[in-house]
Amino acid sequence: MPKQSKPSSRPKPLYRVKNWSEYEKALVQRSSITFWLSDDFEEAWLYAGKKQRGSQFDYSEKAIEIMLTIKEVFHLTNRGVEGFVRSLFEMLNIHLRVPDHSTLSKRGKTLRVRLPKKTNKSLNLVLDSTGLKIYGEGEWKVRKHGYSKHRTWRKLHVGANPDNGEIQVVVLTENSISDDAVVKQMLEQIEQTLLSCAADGAYDKRRVYEVLNAHSPEVEILIPPRKNARIWQHANSKQERLKRDENLRYIRKHGRQPWKKDSGYHIRSLAETIMFRLKIIFADKLSARLLETQTTQALIRCLALNRMTHLGMPESYPTA
Repeated sequence: MPKQSKPSSRPKPLYRVKNWSEYEKALVQRSSITFWLSDDFEEAWLYAGKKQRGSQFDYSEKAIEIMLTIKEVFHLTNRGVEGFVRSLFEMLNIHLRVPDHSTLSKRGKTLRVRLPKKTNKSLNLVLDSTGLKIYGEGEWKVRKHGYSKHRTWRKLHVGANPDNGEIQVVVLTENSISDDAVVKQMLEQIEQTLLSCAADGAYDKRRVYEVLNAHSPEVEILIPPRKNARIWQHANSKQERLKRDENLRYIRKHGRQPWKKDSGYHIRSLAETIMFRLKIIFADKLSARLLETQTTQALIRCLALNRMTHLGMPESYPTA
């Protein structure tokens, strides 16, 4: 029998950027060293906080944050960013000491990183996670000889605002932690009321719905029930119907793809876009060895990505 030809897939629509001039300026500004040095960094460079037991800090948290941000943006090591900033200060005739690589490593364990965010009274949220390598074999060795038992990674959990691409919450865990287990910890970082929350089927767990409803009772939850999902609360129950069960009933009647289209679930793909941007701009691996410093490294990357987003984003439209 002749082989049946596979149905041709629908071609992807082409998009055109309508604000290319502004977006191009934003792309150039990302690599400007003066952009990553705040206007008042000289006044806030040295530590001026409370005294502590033992030796005192020489540098403020702002100075450590600036150093680590420059390190991630320009893909440097701790020693590399030390030499880079030291030479920069010499050229600019700035008479400030520069933290050495040991100080950056030690202070990175406890650095409090605050994401720059544009405050809103309410927001939409999309959740997703991705893996970041920390040590192990390279891709060539894996293809040639397979994985070894020492290979491992960290899992980066991110909650973002799909309206402006801004990262709202970040949690870094070991690879054994499931996505639904950290939703409560992520929502504790959000003070605004949630209008909607979209995530993939890995978040289809009772505790996810419970913490979302406890945080924002009127939130619209866009999580596709798993393919083998069952109704949690049947229609003959006297209790209020669950939004998750209503989604499942709609899917059983009309199909999964119509539900995704009618509910607006496709907005969740913007979370994957943010993960893609993080890995393309800052690579898909962490150089730090301890979980505490790895968490700081991940937060610094998200901080830098938010600042890049604030510079300007492309506004695209389909050409046909």
